[in-house]
Amino acid sequence: MKRIIPCLDVKDGRVVKGVKFEKFSDVDTPVARAKIYNDSGADELVFYDITASIDGRQIFADILKQVVECINVPLTVGGGINTIEDIDRLIKLGADKVSINTGAINNPKLINDAAKKFGSERIVFAADVKKVDGIYKVFTKGGQENTDLDAILWLKSGEDRGAGELVINSIDTDGVKGGFDLPLLEAALNAVSIPIVASGGAGCIEDFITLFKTLPDIDAGLAASIFHFDEVKIPQLKLELQNNGIDVKL
Repeated sequence: MKRIIPCLDVKDGRVVKGVKFEKFSDVDTPVARAKIYNDSGADELVFYDITASIDGRQIFADILKQVVECINVPLTVGGGINTIEDIDRLIKLGADKVSINTGAINNPKLINDAAKKFGSERIVFAADVKKVDGIYKVFTKGGQENTDLDAILWLKSGEDRGAGELVINSIDTDGVKGGFDLPLLEAALNAVSIPIVASGGAGCIEDFITLFKTLPDIDAGLAASIFHFDEVKIPQLKLELQNNGIDVKL
Protein backbone atom coordinates (compact mmCIF):
# COMPACT_ATOMS: atom_id res chain seq x y z
CA MET A 1 0.00 0.00 0.00
CA LYS A 2 1.46 3.34 -1.10
CA ARG A 3 1.73 6.20 1.38
CA ILE A 4 1.02 9.88 0.70
CA ILE A 5 3.09 12.13 2.96
CA PRO A 6 2.79 15.93 3.18
CA CYS A 7 5.95 17.66 4.38
CA LEU A 8 6.09 20.63 6.71
CA ASP A 9 9.31 22.54 6.08
CA VAL A 10 9.56 24.80 9.12
CA LYS A 11 11.70 27.96 9.21
CA ASP A 12 11.53 30.48 12.06
CA GLY A 13 8.45 28.72 13.39
CA ARG A 14 6.50 28.93 10.13
CA VAL A 15 5.82 26.46 7.33
CA VAL A 16 7.63 27.66 4.21
CA LYS A 17 8.14 26.40 0.67
CA GLY A 18 11.15 26.96 -1.53
CA VAL A 19 12.31 26.17 -5.04
CA LYS A 20 15.49 24.08 -5.31
CA PHE A 21 16.05 24.77 -1.59
CA GLU A 22 15.98 28.56 -2.14
CA LYS A 23 13.51 31.48 -2.47
CA PHE A 24 11.28 30.52 0.46
CA SER A 25 7.71 31.77 0.68
CA ASP A 26 5.57 31.75 3.81
CA VAL A 27 2.69 29.26 3.95
CA ASP A 28 1.06 28.83 7.36
CA THR A 29 1.62 27.75 10.94
CA PRO A 30 2.80 24.15 11.41
CA VAL A 31 -0.19 23.34 13.64
CA ALA A 32 -2.79 24.63 11.17
CA ARG A 33 -1.24 22.69 8.29
CA ALA A 34 -0.80 19.53 10.35
CA LYS A 35 -4.48 19.57 11.33
CA ILE A 36 -5.56 19.97 7.71
CA TYR A 37 -3.43 17.06 6.50
CA ASN A 38 -4.33 14.83 9.42
CA ASP A 39 -8.04 15.37 8.79
CA SER A 40 -7.83 14.99 5.01
CA GLY A 41 -6.31 11.51 4.93
CA ALA A 42 -2.53 11.89 4.94
CA ASP A 43 -0.87 8.58 5.78
CA GLU A 44 1.99 10.23 7.63
CA LEU A 45 3.45 13.69 8.21
CA VAL A 46 7.02 14.91 8.05
CA PHE A 47 8.20 17.87 10.14
CA TYR A 48 11.56 19.29 9.00
CA ASP A 49 13.16 22.16 10.88
CA ILE A 50 15.14 23.18 7.80
CA THR A 51 17.54 25.63 9.44
CA ALA A 52 18.29 23.76 12.69
CA SER A 53 21.51 22.23 11.34
CA ILE A 54 22.65 25.47 9.72
CA ASP A 55 21.90 27.44 12.91
CA GLY A 56 23.51 24.77 15.08
CA ARG A 57 20.48 24.45 17.36
CA GLN A 58 17.82 21.96 18.39
CA ILE A 59 14.34 21.72 16.93
CA PHE A 60 11.65 24.04 18.28
CA ALA A 61 10.23 21.74 20.97
CA ASP A 62 7.14 23.82 21.71
CA ILE A 63 5.94 23.84 18.09
CA LEU A 64 6.65 20.14 17.69
CA LYS A 65 4.62 19.31 20.81
CA GLN A 66 1.67 21.30 19.48
CA VAL A 67 1.81 19.40 16.18
CA VAL A 68 1.99 16.04 17.95
CA GLU A 69 -1.06 16.91 20.03
CA CYS A 70 -3.26 17.70 17.03
CA ILE A 71 -2.60 14.65 14.82
CA ASN A 72 -3.16 10.89 14.99
CA VAL A 73 -1.00 9.77 12.06
CA PRO A 74 2.69 8.80 12.28
CA LEU A 75 5.09 11.75 12.44
CA THR A 76 8.67 11.82 11.18
CA VAL A 77 10.82 14.65 12.54
CA GLY A 78 14.13 15.95 11.21
CA GLY A 79 16.51 18.85 11.66
CA GLY A 80 19.55 19.37 13.85
CA ILE A 81 19.83 15.72 14.89
CA ASN A 82 23.45 15.03 15.77
CA THR A 83 23.42 12.78 18.82
CA ILE A 84 21.60 9.86 20.41
CA GLU A 85 20.33 12.37 22.98
CA ASP A 86 18.76 14.46 20.20
CA ILE A 87 16.89 11.39 18.94
CA ASP A 88 15.78 10.38 22.41
CA ARG A 89 14.46 13.88 23.04
CA LEU A 90 12.39 13.92 19.83
CA ILE A 91 10.91 10.50 20.46
CA LYS A 92 9.94 11.58 23.96
CA LEU A 93 8.30 14.67 22.44
CA GLY A 94 6.16 12.37 20.29
CA ALA A 95 8.05 11.66 17.07
CA ASP A 96 7.35 8.19 15.68
CA LYS A 97 10.45 8.31 13.48
CA VAL A 98 13.47 10.59 13.21
CA SER A 99 15.02 11.66 9.94
CA ILE A 100 18.80 12.03 10.02
CA ASN A 101 20.60 13.89 7.25
CA THR A 102 23.46 16.26 8.09
CA GLY A 103 24.07 14.45 11.38
CA ALA A 104 24.88 11.25 9.49
CA ILE A 105 27.28 13.08 7.19
CA ASN A 106 29.12 14.45 10.20
CA ASN A 107 29.06 11.12 12.03
CA PRO A 108 27.94 8.07 10.01
CA LYS A 109 28.14 5.86 13.11
CA LEU A 110 25.16 7.77 14.49
CA ILE A 111 22.94 5.63 12.25
CA ASN A 112 24.41 2.39 13.62
CA ASP A 113 24.03 3.56 17.22
CA ALA A 114 20.51 4.93 16.69
CA ALA A 115 19.23 1.79 14.96
CA LYS A 116 20.66 -0.36 17.73
CA LYS A 117 19.16 1.74 20.52
CA PHE A 118 15.76 2.70 19.08
CA GLY A 119 15.17 0.11 16.34
CA SER A 120 15.63 0.44 12.59
CA GLU A 121 11.94 1.15 12.11
CA ARG A 122 12.35 4.53 13.85
CA ILE A 123 15.43 5.65 11.92
CA VAL A 124 15.02 7.39 8.57
CA PHE A 125 18.13 8.08 6.50
CA ALA A 126 17.58 11.22 4.43
CA ALA A 127 19.75 12.68 1.69
CA ASP A 128 19.57 15.86 -0.39
CA VAL A 129 20.78 14.87 -3.84
CA LYS A 130 21.81 16.81 -6.92
CA LYS A 131 23.38 15.72 -10.19
CA VAL A 132 26.88 17.14 -10.74
CA ASP A 133 28.73 16.33 -13.97
CA GLY A 134 26.52 13.31 -14.51
CA ILE A 135 26.97 11.87 -11.01
CA TYR A 136 24.47 12.08 -8.17
CA LYS A 137 26.09 13.83 -5.21
CA VAL A 138 24.97 14.40 -1.63
CA PHE A 139 24.56 18.02 -0.55
CA THR A 140 24.31 19.51 2.92
CA LYS A 141 23.58 22.87 4.57
CA GLY A 142 20.23 23.31 2.88
CA GLY A 143 21.53 22.17 -0.49
CA GLN A 144 24.34 24.74 -0.51
CA GLU A 145 27.39 22.54 0.07
CA ASN A 146 28.51 19.62 -2.09
CA THR A 147 29.90 16.88 0.17
CA ASP A 148 31.29 15.07 -2.91
CA LEU A 149 29.75 11.86 -1.56
CA ASP A 150 28.39 9.56 -4.27
CA ALA A 151 24.66 9.63 -3.49
CA ILE A 152 23.83 6.05 -4.44
CA LEU A 153 26.73 4.62 -2.43
CA TRP A 154 25.76 6.90 0.45
CA LEU A 155 22.15 5.71 0.44
CA LYS A 156 23.35 2.11 0.39
CA SER A 157 25.56 2.85 3.40
CA GLY A 158 22.50 4.12 5.27
CA GLU A 159 20.79 0.79 4.73
CA ASP A 160 23.93 -1.11 5.72
CA ARG A 161 24.20 0.88 8.96
CA GLY A 162 20.68 -0.06 10.01
CA ALA A 163 18.29 2.65 8.81
CA GLY A 164 14.79 1.35 8.18
CA GLU A 165 13.75 3.82 5.51
CA LEU A 166 15.28 6.24 3.01
CA VAL A 167 14.00 9.68 2.06
CA ILE A 168 15.53 10.93 -1.16
CA ASN A 169 15.17 14.67 -1.69
CA SER A 170 15.97 15.66 -5.27
CA ILE A 171 17.32 19.22 -5.30
CA ASP A 172 17.08 19.32 -9.10
CA THR A 173 13.31 18.81 -9.04
CA ASP A 174 12.45 20.43 -5.68
CA GLY A 175 9.57 22.90 -6.00
CA VAL A 176 9.77 22.85 -9.81
CA LYS A 177 6.56 20.78 -10.10
CA GLY A 178 7.79 18.93 -13.15
CA GLY A 179 7.53 15.44 -11.69
CA PHE A 180 9.62 13.25 -9.41
CA ASP A 181 13.27 12.53 -10.26
CA LEU A 182 12.63 9.07 -11.70
CA PRO A 183 16.21 8.30 -12.86
CA LEU A 184 17.60 9.10 -9.39
CA LEU A 185 14.93 7.03 -7.68
CA GLU A 186 15.45 4.10 -10.03
CA ALA A 187 19.19 4.14 -9.36
CA ALA A 188 18.47 4.07 -5.62
CA LEU A 189 15.97 1.23 -5.96
CA ASN A 190 18.60 -0.83 -7.75
CA ALA A 191 21.01 -0.32 -4.85
CA VAL A 192 18.88 -0.83 -1.72
CA SER A 193 16.06 -3.01 -0.46
CA ILE A 194 14.54 -0.91 2.36
CA PRO A 195 11.52 1.37 1.71
CA ILE A 196 12.16 4.55 -0.26
CA VAL A 197 10.17 7.77 0.09
CA ALA A 198 10.38 9.92 -3.05
CA SER A 199 10.59 13.67 -2.42
CA GLY A 200 10.87 16.65 -4.74
CA GLY A 201 9.03 17.54 -7.92
CA ALA A 202 5.36 16.66 -7.51
CA GLY A 203 3.24 19.15 -9.42
CA CYS A 204 -0.02 17.32 -10.07
CA ILE A 205 -1.88 14.07 -9.49
CA GLU A 206 -0.43 12.59 -12.66
CA ASP A 207 3.08 12.89 -11.22
CA PHE A 208 2.14 10.49 -8.41
CA ILE A 209 0.51 8.08 -10.84
CA THR A 210 3.64 8.16 -13.02
CA LEU A 211 5.87 7.64 -9.97
CA PHE A 212 4.09 4.54 -8.71
CA LYS A 213 3.42 3.03 -12.15
CA THR A 214 6.96 3.61 -13.46
CA LEU A 215 8.65 2.59 -10.21
CA PRO A 216 6.19 0.25 -8.43
CA ASP A 217 8.73 -0.53 -5.71
CA ILE A 218 8.74 3.06 -4.43
CA ASP A 219 7.01 2.99 -1.06
CA ALA A 220 5.72 6.56 -0.69
CA GLY A 221 5.45 9.96 -2.30
CA LEU A 222 6.24 13.07 -0.28
CA ALA A 223 5.22 16.56 -1.36
CA ALA A 224 4.77 20.03 0.03
CA SER A 225 3.73 22.92 -2.19
CA ILE A 226 0.93 21.18 -4.11
CA PHE A 227 -0.71 20.37 -0.77
CA HIS A 228 0.16 23.66 0.94
CA PHE A 229 -1.43 25.74 -1.81
CA ASP A 230 -4.41 23.38 -2.28
CA GLU A 231 -3.45 22.55 -5.84
CA VAL A 232 -4.06 18.90 -5.02
CA LYS A 233 -6.39 17.58 -2.32
CA ILE A 234 -5.28 14.36 -0.65
CA PRO A 235 -8.68 12.59 -0.92
CA GLN A 236 -8.83 13.44 -4.64
CA LEU A 237 -5.25 12.23 -5.15
CA LYS A 238 -5.91 8.93 -3.39
CA LEU A 239 -9.09 8.31 -5.36
CA GLU A 240 -7.27 8.88 -8.66
CA LEU A 241 -4.45 6.58 -7.57
CA GLN A 242 -6.95 3.85 -6.71
CA ASN A 243 -8.70 4.36 -10.04
CA ASN A 244 -5.36 3.74 -11.70
CA GLY A 245 -4.83 0.45 -9.91
CA ILE A 246 -2.50 1.80 -7.22
CA ASP A 247 -3.22 0.51 -3.72
CA VAL A 248 -3.77 3.31 -1.19
CA LYS A 249 -5.63 3.71 2.09
CA LEU A 250 -8.83 5.67 1.50
